Amino acid sequence: MINQHSENLINPQLENLPGEGYIFSSFDWFCLWYPPGWLILFNRHWQHYHTDSDGWNWLEYGLFLVPGGFYLALLSRWLRLGFRSPRTEVSEFDPKYQQAFSKEVLGPIVKYYFRGELQRVENLPQTGPLIVAMNHAGMSFPWDFLTLGYLLGEAREWGVQLLANPALFEHPWMIWWLPPKWSQVLGGVRAELNDFEAAMAAPTPTANAQGEIILYAPEGIRGPLKGWRRRYQLEKFDVSFIKLSDRYQIPILPVVCIGSESLHPWAVNLKRLQRLVKLPFLPFSPLMLVLVLFPSMGVWAMRTRLRYFIQPLETAELHKYSNKGRTVAYRQAQELREKLQIQINQLLKQV
Repeated sequence: MINQHSENLINPQLENLPGEGYIFSSFDWFCLWYPPGWLILFNRHWQHYHTDSDGWNWLEYGLFLVPGGFYLALLSRWLRLGFRSPRTEVSEFDPKYQQAFSKEVLGPIVKYYFRGELQRVENLPQTGPLIVAMNHAGMSFPWDFLTLGYLLGEAREWGVQLLANPALFEHPWMIWWLPPKWSQVLGGVRAELNDFEAAMAAPTPTANAQGEIILYAPEGIRGPLKGWRRRYQLEKFDVSFIKLSDRYQIPILPVVCIGSESLHPWAVNLKRLQRLVKLPFLPFSPLMLVLVLFPSMGVWAMRTRLRYFIQPLETAELHKYSNKGRTVAYRQAQELREKLQIQINQLLKQV
């Protein structure tokens, strides 16, 4: 698959000559359909556009594909780097690289693997800015949000940013799996109030300059933590998105995702081990036995069908209740949660 718009994707940060978009080769297709290869695909795409002397090399990629080989690849890379962590000079959100990654890597994954679909598109505004609030689950790499970001880009040519747990930016596993700052360059925003507010207050220009689009999980980390047993049961919503919606007069676009629970089925969270390794969650399921042999599968998820049902816009109006702002914000957040829970229950009866 050759990107036909690559001449618009090159900026001074990107190292390739104009016109040389990423070619989705037969090896990349193999990586897509062989779960340990997804990590190879992500890193190869990055290395196509960026100088990355600290990144994985071909010998190490080959080791990813055999049982236990990732540990040898990790040792090889650590020795090659002189017993230090990898580094990179690229660290800021790059909408052009996000567009390249979406078209050249996410496209095949979303279309042929997760089979993502937008439903009730008549509720989708033509322009931003927006806070897109969606139920979040799966206990895996955040494919439900990455797929939604891709579909919104296809439908409206929007550049989107995803609010994500800080562990996706700074945990040693992420730094070694993927290029350092990979999440930030692709539009990730740390799930901390100051970072969230900064993204709302000073939006980065997107591909069509229509305003910032932030993907947000109101359940926070409680969403993935609920595991398989409580699938499709929404947890308590945080109130920060209601407050910021009111402060900056940015509407909320609620979205219901059906199918995300199957990204990592039968999973439960191991709380004690999770705290020990300092991860936001640490799922255990039969699939985790395979992950021990193939750690590169940490960015993979089970094949499913992700359907997104766009709901009518919501508007926060806390300024009308200045003396009871937090109480009203909490009530609005939980009322939205109840409405989305009703929608989820109705949609599940139709499948």
